[in-house]
Amino acid sequence: MAGGYIPVRNVFGARGRFTPGIRVLLFVLECSLGVLAVVLLASLAHWSNWLLPVAFLLYLLIVVPTALLCGFWQALIVSLSAVVVHSIATSRQAEMKLASDPLNSITFLAFVLVSLLVSRLSARVTENAREAEMRGEQMHDLYEFTRRTLQLNLHVEPGAQLADLIHDIFEMQAVAVFDADLHRVYQAGYWSQDPMELAQNVYYFETNDDDAESGLGRRVVRLGAVPVGSLVVRGETNPLTNNAIASLIAMTFDRYRAFANESRIETERRTEQLRATVLDSLAHAYKTPLTAIRAASTGLAEMGKLSPGQAELVGLIDEQTAVLSELTTRLLTTARLDGGEVKINATLISVGTLIEEVLASLRDRLASMKVAVELADEDMLMSCERQLMVMLLTQYIDNACKYSIYGTTITVRAERGKAETILSVHSFGPVIPMSDRERIFDRYYRSATLSNRAPGTGIGLSVAKRVALLHGGYVWVTSDEQEGTTFFASIPDVRQKGMGA
Repeated sequence: MAGGYIPVRNVFGARGRFTPGIRVLLFVLECSLGVLAVVLLASLAHWSNWLLPVAFLLYLLIVVPTALLCGFWQALIVSLSAVVVHSIATSRQAEMKLASDPLNSITFLAFVLVSLLVSRLSARVTENAREAEMRGEQMHDLYEFTRRTLQLNLHVEPGAQLADLIHDIFEMQAVAVFDADLHRVYQAGYWSQDPMELAQNVYYFETNDDDAESGLGRRVVRLGAVPVGSLVVRGETNPLTNNAIASLIAMTFDRYRAFANESRIETERRTEQLRATVLDSLAHAYKTPLTAIRAASTGLAEMGKLSPGQAELVGLIDEQTAVLSELTTRLLTTARLDGGEVKINATLISVGTLIEEVLASLRDRLASMKVAVELADEDMLMSCERQLMVMLLTQYIDNACKYSIYGTTITVRAERGKAETILSVHSFGPVIPMSDRERIFDRYYRSATLSNRAPGTGIGLSVAKRVALLHGGYVWVTSDEQEGTTFFASIPDVRQKGMGA
């Protein structure tokens, strides 16, 4: 106990905290009161000439309450005093020696047995009552702790709030909570040693114990079987309470992570929605002036009477206007794809014709490239939205044009699976790192190994991914220095999936 205080029972059966010196004085006082009561009763019995059984019963009325309220040793002394006092009183009347009467020994033994039995029963009842009271207090504290953890502000890290709650509710001398995910230790109360090192050692060495000598309770905070932190407390507590506190900390950590993820996802969703709206607005705003510029440049070219330099400038204007118009169309399509405004109207189309159409649209880009087309079946058909599939394949082939090594061959393949058509575009170029092979399909992301090789917006591959997803398919990429880089798109039969308009 803190400060050397020891809980005892006084003559009235109440509990208190006393120093050892006061405890001795209290013991003497209890014995003295019991002996005084015995002397008074013996005097009354002698004066009234009560029979021996009546006197013994009256003595028991003193021994039993003493054992019940004070304890066994006080009752033992009172019992001995009762035998001695009564024997002295009766020996004077009957002229008998105190030590020669065997009844005294039997009486004393009976009193001792009664004292022992009553004191043990009293101690057991008192201990059970004390434990029940402690359990009630612990349950109340745990309830209060649970209630207040549910009211925590999850917009900020919960560790500091949890440490303060444990320190205040359970009246701990010191508390340390370690959050492994954030790698931070939160403390409350006074620590004579470094709480960070202490809490981290509990986590890394998975220590779960209660040291009665130092008053430390150590627990690994687990979410299921996964350790997510640790708890170290110093003060009066018990193992079950420490286990419950650790479990509630784990639940709070889990709630904080879930809330943070939900907030992040919602923020990203709103950001993407705003970005799509801005892109849509800008693309629409650019369409009108681009159309006017292109019409003007075309008109100038048709008017003739232009010098070679002027004709070259008009051609440059017309070419770059076409690039801007294509980029604007791509942005509009991206915005519509993200907004869910595009509906799939699946029709059967010839895969060979689709590839030829895309290659024809990229004729200028592919003028200096070697292109090979491989079809598993010349009459292969696929069910899809034609315009969207043209966009997907255009992005793949355009991407190969940007990054393929000069003089190598770009290979466009199409093959039939069980219930899907797999389109792929293969080229030789810089290897895409494994860590980037999923992220390059995210909008605006460009691999660090490719970003300096060719200009780009990071939109094209994200459009290809969205097109495949709208058809119920998926995209992926393989990249190897020896085998080259291949972009795949698996497009199932849309009509079988019930996605047709």
